[in-house]
Amino acid sequence: MVSRDRLGTFVAVWLSTAIVAATLLLLTSARPRVPDRFAGLSVVVQSPAAKNSPGSFPSSVPWSAADVEQLTARLRTVPGVTGVTVDRPFYAQPVSGPATGNGWAGAHTPLLEGRPPTGDKEVVVDRAFGVPVGQDITLLTASGPAQWRVTGHVGTAAVYVSDAVAARMSPGARAIGLHGNPDPGAVRAIVGVAGQVLTGDARGALEPRADARTRWIGMQVLSAMAGLAGFACVFLVASTSAFSVDQRRREIGLLRAVGATPRQVRSSLYRSALVVGAVAAAAGVGVGALAAVPLSRLLVSGGFEPRGYSVRWVPWALLVAFAAGPVVSLLGVAASARRASRTGPLDALRVAEVESRPMSRARWSAGLVFAVLGVVAGVYTASAADVTEMGQTSLLGAMALVVAVTLLAPAVIPLLVKVLLRPLTGVTAMLVRESALTGVRRTASTAAPVLLTVAFGIFVGGTVQTSTAAFAARRGAAVPAGVVLVPDGTPGLHDAAAPDAPLRTELYVEGAAVTAVGTSPVEPGSVLVSGSAASRYAGTVSVTYADGVREELRIAGTAPPGPLTADLFLSRGTVRAHDSSALATAAFVPGGTRAATGAKVVSAATYARQADTEEDRLVWLFTLLLLGASAGAGALAVVNTLLMATRHRVRDYQVLRLAGAAPRQVALTVALESALVVVLGSVLGGAAALMALVGSARSLSAQIGETVPVVVPWSIVVLVVGACLVLAVAASALPAWKIRAVV
Repeated sequence: MVSRDRLGTFVAVWLSTAIVAATLLLLTSARPRVPDRFAGLSVVVQSPAAKNSPGSFPSSVPWSAADVEQLTARLRTVPGVTGVTVDRPFYAQPVSGPATGNGWAGAHTPLLEGRPPTGDKEVVVDRAFGVPVGQDITLLTASGPAQWRVTGHVGTAAVYVSDAVAARMSPGARAIGLHGNPDPGAVRAIVGVAGQVLTGDARGALEPRADARTRWIGMQVLSAMAGLAGFACVFLVASTSAFSVDQRRREIGLLRAVGATPRQVRSSLYRSALVVGAVAAAAGVGVGALAAVPLSRLLVSGGFEPRGYSVRWVPWALLVAFAAGPVVSLLGVAASARRASRTGPLDALRVAEVESRPMSRARWSAGLVFAVLGVVAGVYTASAADVTEMGQTSLLGAMALVVAVTLLAPAVIPLLVKVLLRPLTGVTAMLVRESALTGVRRTASTAAPVLLTVAFGIFVGGTVQTSTAAFAARRGAAVPAGVVLVPDGTPGLHDAAAPDAPLRTELYVEGAAVTAVGTSPVEPGSVLVSGSAASRYAGTVSVTYADGVREELRIAGTAPPGPLTADLFLSRGTVRAHDSSALATAAFVPGGTRAATGAKVVSAATYARQADTEEDRLVWLFTLLLLGASAGAGALAVVNTLLMATRHRVRDYQVLRLAGAAPRQVALTVALESALVVVLGSVLGGAAALMALVGSARSLSAQIGETVPVVVPWSIVVLVVGACLVLAVAASALPAWKIRAVV
């Protein structure tokens, strides 16, 4: 059984284990999913992978139409191959339907009814679109809307056309499916270096790039949650364990008085931590495993995981989470156990009443080391070249500063207490002030959960709001005056809506994917390079287009600055000739322009504000998840720690009752002490967060070329501090109200 003295540590370990179990299960479940159209194929050949970093999600380098024809002919000769199907994705979207498209061979279309498409304007669509077989449906393609005759229905949100139409819409290809039961080794011998042979789970590499990006975002979210929650839980378990050990100093003093050696005291504390950690871990793993299922659905609905994502029960993840409980418990109690075991019997008994040395040399040293680490991380953050690097280093810096401020808190708490309570007079204020000053280490321990909660609330919210405001300002400065034609329910603008709008496409240079834009002012056969990419190109550049065709282009100069970002700028006609699915992200047009199917007109200011609406939505959901992981754990720890502190000081409150204090006066005293703890933790946590935010603001200033001020998320500050105050007062004042005077 877990005693009341160890209940605080139990709750902290239980919470940390539950978080670790849930995040590990979600992380191990985030694996690529084989697309439905490849599920029935044992072997698929994919074109060569692009030589980019994994986080850029490039499509593989396409084969040209001639390459596809030659490779297909060779693959038909492999023993066991009964058919070869070329996968040719392209943009095709039913009006008022989801953006999708596929040129899968009509003969192999998984029909529910009807027949495969054979003519130029024949199509098989999802039955859910509600268009009967034999009637027409309006499809949006890159060239604009057109009427297509429905010849059959399928049960998936896809559009199927004939082989001839698919070859015209997407001449190049990136995947070839083999029917039958061929030997993968024989296929590899035929393919050689021309592609990759995928079997089994490796076919997950064929997932759409949008799904891969979504899954990557989910991995970042889960990794950040795991890291932040893990840090928060270790921090909270350490502070709770330290507080628990400090509360047991009288017990430890009695053990030393009857002859217990320091080693025996440490062993007793370690055994207790292991038992509590194991019991709490067992309960935490079960709760975390159960919580992973609804959390997985939230990740999908929030856009952090692709559709089809679900929890996979991986035994080793649960075992690791279970092992984390005793380990975290041991780490939390180690420093306190070592300090408590070194004191003599009489000293231990005296320290249980009055703290004579709140700051030890080891605490000073550790606090200063973490402070230096936090400053170094802040300097490195200020020089970060991109947002991802900035986020990683600033988070590490924030963690280091939180630890530093927590360790050094007893050195500054006396000054803060005197300043904060100076305006208050009376017996109650005096009792609260003297209690905090005589128990500085206890005050710092109870303020630690508040410090953590407020620090990460301000840091996470401030980082998001600062970066969002900075990039919105940069977009607004780059957008020309007038109005903007933007997509309306579509992934981009088609030619019928914006015939002159710049087209965005993907090219391949030396096997690496680069972003490119097709604009009218660029002459055919030439290319302009962006200022940031100018140093990588000189004279000419050899590119591979989206249809697999290769061409040598002359570099005509550097592209002028503007609202569009890309490495290479080509003529619009060149892009359209080689990428029949290329779409425009926006069209900057004069006033008076009318909206078209799949497009709407907005002001330049609205475009600048809404250009990254989806990313901003994901970022804010990400923020809420991080706040839930850190602030939620911190809030529970606030309640847990103050309940422990109130129970430990029952004798003090009984003395107040014996001295004549009414229950209301005792509760008021306890409430004021709790409010003081919350204010101390908020001030210290806010200072740590603001120091970490300075580095992020400097980095953003360098990235966008303008001064970026630190944005303090006051709404989050008020919410987090208010929640901590309410929870702290409720957890301490209500139990104190029920304390009776005992003679």
